[in-house]
Amino acid sequence: MNNKILVSFILFVLTFPLIAQKATKMGDFGYDDFQKPKFCGASCHVDFYQQWTQAMMSQAYTHHWDEIEYFKLAVPHAEKDEKVAEVKAGCNGCHTPIAFIAGDVPPPFPSENSRANESVSCDVCHSITGFEGDTPFNFNYIMSPGKTKYSSRKSGITSPEHEIVKSELHSSGDFCGICHNEKSPFGTWVKSTHLEWKEGPYYKEGVQCQNCHMTKAEFKSASMGEVQPDTKLHLFHGAHDPGKVKGTIEVRIHPDIREAEPGEVVKLTAALFNQKTGHKFPTGSVEDRIVWLHVEAVDSKGNVFHIPVDKKGFDGEEYTIAADVLAYQDMGIALDDPDFKGVQRDAVPVGDRIFRKPYFDPQGRMTIQQWNTKSFGPDYRIGPRETKIETFTFTLPNEIAEGKVKVVATINYQKLVTSVGEFLGVPEDEMETIKVGEHSTEFTVFY
Repeated sequence: MNNKILVSFILFVLTFPLIAQKATKMGDFGYDDFQKPKFCGASCHVDFYQQWTQAMMSQAYTHHWDEIEYFKLAVPHAEKDEKVAEVKAGCNGCHTPIAFIAGDVPPPFPSENSRANESVSCDVCHSITGFEGDTPFNFNYIMSPGKTKYSSRKSGITSPEHEIVKSELHSSGDFCGICHNEKSPFGTWVKSTHLEWKEGPYYKEGVQCQNCHMTKAEFKSASMGEVQPDTKLHLFHGAHDPGKVKGTIEVRIHPDIREAEPGEVVKLTAALFNQKTGHKFPTGSVEDRIVWLHVEAVDSKGNVFHIPVDKKGFDGEEYTIAADVLAYQDMGIALDDPDFKGVQRDAVPVGDRIFRKPYFDPQGRMTIQQWNTKSFGPDYRIGPRETKIETFTFTLPNEIAEGKVKVVATINYQKLVTSVGEFLGVPEDEMETIKVGEHSTEFTVFY
């Protein structure tokens, strides 16, 4: 080996660890470097493939709201405002990673059925070897597609199609943070599910994201393989799964007195306990999500009385109590309507308590556009194992009927505020109201 070759070899060896820590960028690989999901699911990983097709991982690019948000709002906004120009490509870093890596920006519409429609595919996750820096966020994954697949499965398992390397990262919540943490172009944490988990009690107890969203079971990871006692199912059930959402928050409500006359005041106290999530609820696309507590009383004749929540007096509380106001005016940028007045901010009964974190654009207006978020209002979501107390002061009206009064407290959840979805033409299923929890109590009215 001559001196030039020797020096080059030494430099390569010395710098390889540094090179290996750089995140995968656009143009590093092409579509053909990744296997199609159907290839993985045709005969080997049949069950995993079928589980994946029912999960949002397989629909991250083709999902109704994501398509509308990207093509109607994000792309035109990015083309008008240099500050947010990066989102034209960046959204795809997590919603369709192979399109992003291949430099296919913007990708074809889902209706064209291109490979971008594979969304977050099998080969994407099993080609990740690490992430750049100390914190996983904004698709800072390091990819190495090829015959070697990286997995949490213990070594010793063999495959006729590919090599398997055990990856500790695939068993860690840090793996999920690569896409479930996001900073806006303004440097604000607009997605922080992984960070919320890391700050909460479950992380300290060693409970990983995968423990809840990829539950373990006695199962085969491949058709020709053996049943393993701790195979991770590829369910990925979360915010779009009603079965996962229901029961997240337990609610209980009680009155301070059990007998009252018209004109008297009954004070009702509701306790809301997050007994299910390892992060805050709601989480993820918090700019879109809305969770609210609705309380109403029904007297013995069936008359219904809506009871607004009592104010607590903290800064920014007005964003956590439903009101008849407009918001989301910055959608007008993408829609070429500088005079756009906005749409209803909440579209839920006025006076209900909302558990949210308001996002504000550079002009201080509430926004559902995470890429245009510069600041936040109060974070009034419910943390893991947190109990929030809400009170409702009910002055009994003169027309209330004598007899039993039933009070019902209901926690509702929507993935997208109804007014926004209707304005942008999003299919109704995206604005479906899911009842998270409900509880009732009663008192008696005497004349």
